[in-house]
Amino acid sequence: MTPAPRPLRIGNASGFYGDRFDAMREMLTGGELDVLTGDYLAELTMLILGRDRLKDPGAGYARTFLRQLEECLGLAHERGVRIVTNAGGLNPAGLADAVRKLADRLGVPVHVAHVEGDDLKARYPDSLAAHAYLGGFGIAACLRAGADIVVTGRVTDAALVTGPAAAHFGWEPGEYDRLAGAVVAGHVLECGAQATGGNYAFFDQFRRSGGDLRRPGFPLAELHEDGTCVITKHPGTGGLVDVGTVTAQLLYETAGARYAGPDVTARLDTVRLTPDGPDRVRVEGVRGEAPPPTLKVGVNRLGGFRNEVAFVLTGLDIEAKAALVREQLTEALAKSPPADVRWELVPTDRPDAPTEETASALLRLVVRDRDQEAVGRALSGAAVELALASYPGFHVLAPPGKGSPYGVFEDVYVPHGAVDHVAVLHDGRQVPVPPAHDSLVLDDVPEPPLPQPLPPGPTKRAPLGRVAGARSGDKGGNANVGVWVRTDDAWRWLAHELTADRFRQLIPESRQLKVTRHLLPNLRALNFVVEGILGEGVAAQHRFDPQAKALGEWLRSRHLDIPETLL
Repeated sequence: MTPAPRPLRIGNASGFYGDRFDAMREMLTGGELDVLTGDYLAELTMLILGRDRLKDPGAGYARTFLRQLEECLGLAHERGVRIVTNAGGLNPAGLADAVRKLADRLGVPVHVAHVEGDDLKARYPDSLAAHAYLGGFGIAACLRAGADIVVTGRVTDAALVTGPAAAHFGWEPGEYDRLAGAVVAGHVLECGAQATGGNYAFFDQFRRSGGDLRRPGFPLAELHEDGTCVITKHPGTGGLVDVGTVTAQLLYETAGARYAGPDVTARLDTVRLTPDGPDRVRVEGVRGEAPPPTLKVGVNRLGGFRNEVAFVLTGLDIEAKAALVREQLTEALAKSPPADVRWELVPTDRPDAPTEETASALLRLVVRDRDQEAVGRALSGAAVELALASYPGFHVLAPPGKGSPYGVFEDVYVPHGAVDHVAVLHDGRQVPVPPAHDSLVLDDVPEPPLPQPLPPGPTKRAPLGRVAGARSGDKGGNANVGVWVRTDDAWRWLAHELTADRFRQLIPESRQLKVTRHLLPNLRALNFVVEGILGEGVAAQHRFDPQAKALGEWLRSRHLDIPETLL
């Protein structure tokens, strides 16, 4: 009987473009690894890289990756750690060439390969960037051919793990349960320290118990041939890994029970998490289905120009002061008003305040238009001219500038066959990666039955966050908010109490929007999708928190009648 391949130890050293620079070295020196991944791409990042490439056709990739690699390439080679990253962004071939030049200069003999085919700008010529989300089998082909470093453009975040796993274990397309397990592992790892206590809802309880969250370590997965894994971190690093931190990351930027990708659709409602020792969580039971018949394409366009100014209103008559400056600016801009004008009064003031800052509120004005002049000089001139002719105590946080471009993100979908997915091996050979050989039209999964409600008893008015954690994020113009609890009794209460209608009551911004609730009983979790709350996506900066990063924390701060037995 052939013995099972040894587990694959795969870590993460970057969750976004700008993450902790020293993480690559920390992961390479902190313990044993087979593969180190780095996720540098997000919807906003693709827009930033697109603007970089307009200025320099040779740009378009994450330059910080090269600087990290300059310090760590020899170390990775000595330790036999392969590196897989999507830092190639809009120009994976360019980054692969830059890595080769770096390796030659450092005298480190490594094989560098890259993956291409995601660029669909020719199909969407009016876009700044249009890229399909590819799967992991192009990465796998590069690794199977002997690559030490694999650079990609826009692949799914989880593909950075499914590719190495498929190469290591010999998985082929169609092994859906194994691939789904790797997708779940990849989704947990992709955001770096968010899996090890970063941005964690119950951080204060951990700190009060003596835990250190000042500098969380980065996560790794011990992945097995059957698709199960253990999420952990290097010994001695900060933060924590427990069922709660892994649950929070599993809920991040997902929606319902089906988590669809180009290689497999992972069923999040089958995931089981159990403690496996200190800073170790076992992930098992994950089932997979065929991928959908189409690939997601992220299309970034320049939407126009935006500008903003924040007026400081101090002391008495805050609302009257806000009304005056609003009337004055509206009249001043009447001849050529911007296409989109948004006012928001942020009442941060308090009566009889001991400091000027706590006696002040902010009136925020945001304007957008296709014409830079309409949001630039016209606005700045009108605002500055009010300096001695408006409400008492007039001043602004900063004078408005000339207006800056903003982006618009759109999801579109194309058939798998519309994309030429190619692995460009270290010796220059090009290996086509065939599309998924079967697919599944993804209907909604029937909602699982609700648990039995808690018996009636005394309640206390308290913040939801006293019993529930949350994590939120963005997907285009939509936001998702995952909410979970840690005990069966709390789940019995939460599943009945926090309905979509109750969510709308607690989050007034969502009252006119479509809110969909998904149940994930294995995780004792609910996932809410709020459609359109982010407008045209993060780059459009539609709201105060444009990526909905703190939407979950706002929800946790809202008060409900909570059973006293849970508090």
